[in-house]
Amino acid sequence: MIVWLDRRVWAFVQKRRGPNVVGPFGLLQSLADALKYVFKEIIIPASSDKVIFILAPIVTMTLALIAWAVIPFSESFVLADINVGILYLFAISSLGVYGIIMGGWASNSKYPFLGSIRSAAQMVSYEVSIGIIIINVLLCVGSLNLNDIVKAQQNLWFVIPLFPMFVIFFISALAETNRPPFDLPEAESELVAGYQTEYS
Repeated sequence: MIVWLDRRVWAFVQKRRGPNVVGPFGLLQSLADALKYVFKEIIIPASSDKVIFILAPIVTMTLALIAWAVIPFSESFVLADINVGILYLFAISSLGVYGIIMGGWASNSKYPFLGSIRSAAQMVSYEVSIGIIIINVLLCVGSLNLNDIVKAQQNLWFVIPLFPMFVIFFISALAETNRPPFDLPEAESELVAGYQTEYS
């Protein structure tokens, strides 16, 4: 849903229509894209470290899926309701850097390697600001449990009293995920597609 919304916003900004063919309003476009990727031929560059080249995206995707374990979908539906859920999320997001560095290094090419170093440096540096901002929320709640954080916002979302922190968090989140204007690791003019160059 977020990918669909992202595509629609970019299409609106560029004065064109976004995904609108697959499903109602193009809602199934991400599913169609995923199906397309499953049936694509796997191309491994001859000079790459083949085992690490294949393992890098698997590591990154596994960490991304494991992070969802502590997210409360409702009051009673949480896969792993641990007391330090927010620390768990920080630890998992910090480990995601390893998959990116592995992918850039295993490609055995200078462009993916430089892109992976840039991306890792950017991700690690912006995690510090995100962590400091989250500390403000934790001080308001008094707990590291994500369920407690959600329950504490039943009457008033923390985005209202902590609005300056939200703005900084939003900017840091854009940088953490390499979205424009913080997409330097994928600078097309000099690094082609960053660490993803050989994964085309």
